[in-house]
Amino acid sequence: MRTANPALNDKTFDGFRGAALPASESMTIDGTVNKSVFLLALVLAPAYWVWRLFFTTQNPAAILPWMWVGVIGGFVVALVTVFRRQWSPFTAPLYAALEGLALGGISAIAEMRFPGIVIQAVALTFGTLFCLLGIYKAGIIKATENFKLGVVAATGGIALLYLLSFVLGFFGIRIGFIHESGLPGIGFSIFVVVVAALNLVLDFDFIENGAEKGAPKYMEWYAAFGLMVTLIWLYIEILRLLSKLRGRR
Repeated sequence: MRTANPALNDKTFDGFRGAALPASESMTIDGTVNKSVFLLALVLAPAYWVWRLFFTTQNPAAILPWMWVGVIGGFVVALVTVFRRQWSPFTAPLYAALEGLALGGISAIAEMRFPGIVIQAVALTFGTLFCLLGIYKAGIIKATENFKLGVVAATGGIALLYLLSFVLGFFGIRIGFIHESGLPGIGFSIFVVVVAALNLVLDFDFIENGAEKGAPKYMEWYAAFGLMVTLIWLYIEILRLLSKLRGRR
């Protein structure tokens, strides 16, 4: 079972194969869905608070500290969660709250530049989520091994390209098609959005398999955390794509 999501990798459930846990102590799809909704609420609450702070003060400097706390803190907590998944009932909610601070700041700054862009990005993100979930449940798209391999390879390539861009930025070198709003930049962003969306299919498949293998109850938190990682990435990439499109006008 392969997934490009670093939180939900091939070996996450390996230790649970053949485990005989009571039903009340085993991971379920419904339990994972409920925890995902809870984590989503924890993302939205601080995001809305930072959003209101920005538009109340009309001062970007007022939200930058909160945004960076969210960005750096969320990254650190995500790493802890990946390597200590038993802690996920505590670290997953903390990750969601920190990411909410980051997304609130990012969204407010984007909204200041392009009014109305955030509601469009939110609608497209959730529209993509529910559309792919319906297609997956209907069996129209299946997470075959070749499908998984292709998505994993594409996601890894994107990650390496972003890392290269980050390193080159210290030397004043920019990879134009990543950040600019020309046709190559828009094409690249569309490609990244598609890959991020396809990761949702792998996440659905991963959660389903985890429930079938009888993973312990805390893995519901871990799986919900992994789904949040993909959703947040998808939202940011959609916001980036819309910003490029609006910037061409």
